[in-house]
Amino acid sequence: MTLKQSMNELTPYEPGRPIEAVKEQYGLTEVIKLASNENPYGVSEKVSEFLAAPKMTQIYPDGHAATIRKAVSEHLQVDEDQLLFGAGSDEVILFLCRAMLGPGTNSVMATPSFSQYKHNATVEGSEVIEVPVTAEGDHDLERMLAAINEETRIVWVCNPNNPTGNYINDEEFVSFLERVPENVLVVSDEAYLEYVEASDYPSTLPLLDRFSNLLLLRTFSKMYGLANLRLGFAVGQADFIRQVEPIRPPFNTTTFAQEAAIRALSDQAFVQSCFEKNKVERDRLRTFFEDKGYYVFPSQTNFLLVDLKKNGNDVFQALMQKGIIIRSGVPLGFPSCIRVSLGTKEENDQFISAFEDVIV
Repeated sequence: MTLKQSMNELTPYEPGRPIEAVKEQYGLTEVIKLASNENPYGVSEKVSEFLAAPKMTQIYPDGHAATIRKAVSEHLQVDEDQLLFGAGSDEVILFLCRAMLGPGTNSVMATPSFSQYKHNATVEGSEVIEVPVTAEGDHDLERMLAAINEETRIVWVCNPNNPTGNYINDEEFVSFLERVPENVLVVSDEAYLEYVEASDYPSTLPLLDRFSNLLLLRTFSKMYGLANLRLGFAVGQADFIRQVEPIRPPFNTTTFAQEAAIRALSDQAFVQSCFEKNKVERDRLRTFFEDKGYYVFPSQTNFLLVDLKKNGNDVFQALMQKGIIIRSGVPLGFPSCIRVSLGTKEENDQFISAFEDVIV
């Protein structure tokens, strides 16, 4: 069997350790997972009520996703044909790479950033141009602009960025868009949009009318708590979406994901509650780390990247033995850091207690 050569450059995605596996390995009865930027408050009651009685598992889902398409269209005030749905926004990233990239092309991205940009571009045999983030963790937009050439097809902008949590403000982003060639797609990945507190975060939906090469990525996996159901989407120009749509598999998102997302979207009170709780816990943990003298990357998300000046794998291992799963910064490109997803107050209290035990 012969795989295409680009497969030799790939490594599997490394998720956070599963709770049950950690329990079994260390003989623990309780484990807290603060590793995958999930919503610790679960889902809206409207979603829970729907999922309690799933029906029609024998019927294929609506590939066009008509009901959630209408709901998102009304929520965002965009046309339905501006939307492209995937099993998570990472599947939409796959669609874009398959549609636009191949040998003789390249895409430009910050590094470290979300791994799936590079992963899917590599699969397609396209060159990956990585521009290091600044010392503070920000996208270096000027260097990213300078890296664009005649073979560039996509520029990836993760805003806020994963794994640093930093964001690009409105003035910086518009200035960047004004200078990107019109034939180069700019993908603004906004997976953590609902957690953003900053008043100068870009309002990108209106920018779609001004910049025909702009595409937005959104997801139901983070704030809406539907990570297990896998549903994300792109918002862009209708003509472009129409050209990419044929790549989408016929039944790529499930009825359960679509219907749950409709209910999640309708409960903005739940979203606001999660936003407020997350802000309190983000500020509290930031203060905890900074009081101990650690550098905390500025975050507008539901996680913190913290430079401990220690090997991140060692801290990850020590905390896991105490039943706390975080992410080491080593595979994320920050070897002296850890990334901690924000949990509930009670979960964060347990993290703080365990952290103080293992860090001496």
